[in-house]
Amino acid sequence: MNGQRGSLELPSAHGSHVRERGREVRHRSSPAGCHGRGIAQERAVAAQKAGLFKDEIVPVKTKVKDAKGNLLEITVSADEGPRADTSMKSLGALKPAFKVGGSTTAGNSSQVSGGASLVLLARRSVATKMGLPIIGRMRSFAVVGVDPSYMGIGPAFAIPAALEKAGLSVKDVGIFKINEAFASQASMTVDHLKLSMDKVNPKGGAIALGHPLGCTGSRKIATLMPELKRTGQKLGVVSMCIGTGMGAAGVFESEQ
Repeated sequence: MNGQRGSLELPSAHGSHVRERGREVRHRSSPAGCHGRGIAQERAVAAQKAGLFKDEIVPVKTKVKDAKGNLLEITVSADEGPRADTSMKSLGALKPAFKVGGSTTAGNSSQVSGGASLVLLARRSVATKMGLPIIGRMRSFAVVGVDPSYMGIGPAFAIPAALEKAGLSVKDVGIFKINEAFASQASMTVDHLKLSMDKVNPKGGAIALGHPLGCTGSRKIATLMPELKRTGQKLGVVSMCIGTGMGAAGVFESEQ
């Protein structure tokens, strides 16, 4: 936690307690949590092969050195996280990350990765005046607090709060983008809200795509909107858990 939020924001003594959240939530949720990476990887790899990320990724040129030390210019146009060679056998061989006998491993936790994303939010009148294409609108947003001992469960309570503000229910939503900090806490949210897995992270989640903390929220919106357009859905939800016992969710409506 110190490395993520600054050395003065949380005492280091909280570290081991917070790291155990994945294990504790796992014991209170669905066994599907231990298989999360297999689902995430399969979906992300399939989406990449089908070109479903092209509408949301801006290619970036950079320079790298080859094996001989020569400087080469390359264009990065795809995320590096998805791994086509992931199997249930390889996942099952991974050791517990935090405690002997625990269920949280490197394989069912979000990847440590870097990234950048941007979402432009404006009043409709301003966007129209500037001639900007309007792809959707934000219907509502909610932040909730939960028991810090089980901080990963925040989305399970933030999502209903955001939907209530928008006058909607879970049944009205076509796609849920729920951040997979750990497979266990994402599974808990799915089970608690009785969501169909067909609607949850259809192009994979953070276990496959990574979780750059300052980027993930807007990245999920950038992933959601093209998918709503492609599938002809109108409503989507983006949600994340937050350290020390919070959860946030936003409801978005496509106008594409």
